[in-house]
Amino acid sequence: MNFTKMHGAGNDFIIINNMEEGLSSEQLSYLAKSLCRRRFSVGADGLMAVDFPEQGGDYRMRFFNADGSVGEMCGNGARCIARYGFEKGLAGDRQRIETTAGMVIGKRQSARMYTVRLNEISKIALKQEITVSGRTYTYSYVELGDPGIPHAVLRYEGLCALFDEGEDIADKILSGRMHDDPLLGRLYELGRQLRYDFTFSKGANVNFYDKAGDNRLVELTYERGVEDFTLACGTGTGSVVATLMESDESDGKDVRVIVPGGELRIDIQCVNDKKEIYLTGPTDIVAEGIVTDEDLDI
Repeated sequence: MNFTKMHGAGNDFIIINNMEEGLSSEQLSYLAKSLCRRRFSVGADGLMAVDFPEQGGDYRMRFFNADGSVGEMCGNGARCIARYGFEKGLAGDRQRIETTAGMVIGKRQSARMYTVRLNEISKIALKQEITVSGRTYTYSYVELGDPGIPHAVLRYEGLCALFDEGEDIADKILSGRMHDDPLLGRLYELGRQLRYDFTFSKGANVNFYDKAGDNRLVELTYERGVEDFTLACGTGTGSVVATLMESDESDGKDVRVIVPGGELRIDIQCVNDKKEIYLTGPTDIVAEGIVTDEDLDI
């Protein structure tokens, strides 16, 4: 079985051309759970299958989290698969990508830089309150697409200090040494508790952020399905900026968001009373190869 390994700002994925492989949903779920398991296999935050379009798109993106669960969509995954689609001749510079949450528009900016228009905001609620371990936090809730991708957005003052350490935050996440840093350890535990809180019927990606300047943010995400911090979350980044724009704290124009894996940019445009969220960032084709895992049973 052929595969491509890609990442977008450290958010990494395995891509399978299911138009050639013809695997069922059950097989793809099993494959995601197996291949995404780090150290035992290729390792990734999720698996994406490119499949035949059903709604007039260039192709269909089917996303599976590392735990085998189906994901509605993934912003950085969509950017990577847009490059995959271009490189493999499935689409041109501009493409229509079908996802479970709705149509996503991809655009090639340069050889490695890609933009996607994320799914529309289907639900947003500002300044909600939630109590965890006796402490009350203020958060905003955002869903993108239909069915909606759920996000809890919390401002955590002092988060900038973690990013002042340079790449150290990414190293700690990748090595599982979150508790070496008291703040990172607290955020990990808080993210894990919030992700499963009964308030969120579908669970939620938990997006911590802080302001680092004019239209400049830092952001850290505890991601459902991965059940850990990821180095970047595209839909989470878009959701953070959407809440700031909705609360008049940002104009949503060319917002730079620093994540553990690098930098993403969000630009929100108002078109016919709707907010179109554009996510731009780098892509990297890490490897292409053949899966030879002798433990797979497909």
